[in-house]
Amino acid sequence: MKKINRRSFLAAAGLSAAAMALTACGSSSSTASSTASSAAESASSAASEASTQAIQSLEDLNGKSVGVQLGTTGDLMMSEEIENAEGLNLASVERYNKAADAVQALLTNKIDAVCIDDQVAKNFIAANPDTLTMLDTAYSEESYAIAVSKDRPELTEALNAAIAELKEDGTLDAILNKYIAKEEGAAGYVSPEGVDHSNGTLVMATNAAFDPYEYIEGGEIVGIDPEFAQALCDKMGYALEIEDMEFDSIIAAVVSGKADFGMAGMTVTEERMQQIDFTDTYCTAAQNIIVLK
Repeated sequence: MKKINRRSFLAAAGLSAAAMALTACGSSSSTASSTASSAAESASSAASEASTQAIQSLEDLNGKSVGVQLGTTGDLMMSEEIENAEGLNLASVERYNKAADAVQALLTNKIDAVCIDDQVAKNFIAANPDTLTMLDTAYSEESYAIAVSKDRPELTEALNAAIAELKEDGTLDAILNKYIAKEEGAAGYVSPEGVDHSNGTLVMATNAAFDPYEYIEGGEIVGIDPEFAQALCDKMGYALEIEDMEFDSIIAAVVSGKADFGMAGMTVTEERMQQIDFTDTYCTAAQNIIVLK
């Protein structure tokens, strides 16, 4: 389960400008060299203030640094935008093990923006409503699916059949209503009493730092993916075991057999399909840009 914005530390810039003004008033009788120095400082301050205006569009990312979670779709996409004159033309991409670390770097002005899934972005913005916002235009749209080893086509087929059934009977919608629509009273999915798990256990690899898809609450891994995975396993007659790991370790865990499948808000990409198979899509999302207000 892992580049962009500008800062509005206008308050800090304003204080700096005020300090410059006081210095200039106090040095009206100083030497020419002192006046020149003060003018140079004022020009520098003005340039700094101009460079800290809020990013309002994708075009404003030109020459900026963007934070991403290591190994995510945002990482893959933003990496292609470094010095891409026909694209965003980013200066750099900074990679973090957790999305929260990237957002913290943005909040402390170490980077200019963060590229992340839109639902996850909304949660960070809700937690920081006075300081964070999201660009109006999404960077890209994407489809989420389950990663399965190429050596296990029968598992992919079984998962696809279960996905289709759970879409048809409304189970998936109930889960999405709970975590995304956040409908009051939405129950999501709960395993029925006496469900058959006689086929054994399936191990799911995830990265529980991607709210609302997977995150830790009360010591348990919860969210869209764990809940939907439980519904899938119940449908197929398996018990579910969830292994939390770094996002960029998930595909390796699936390929090596350490995990039976990977589910972590994982976007279907050509690059990943060279290593693993994907099930049918169960959720669509978008990559969006978080910036400072």
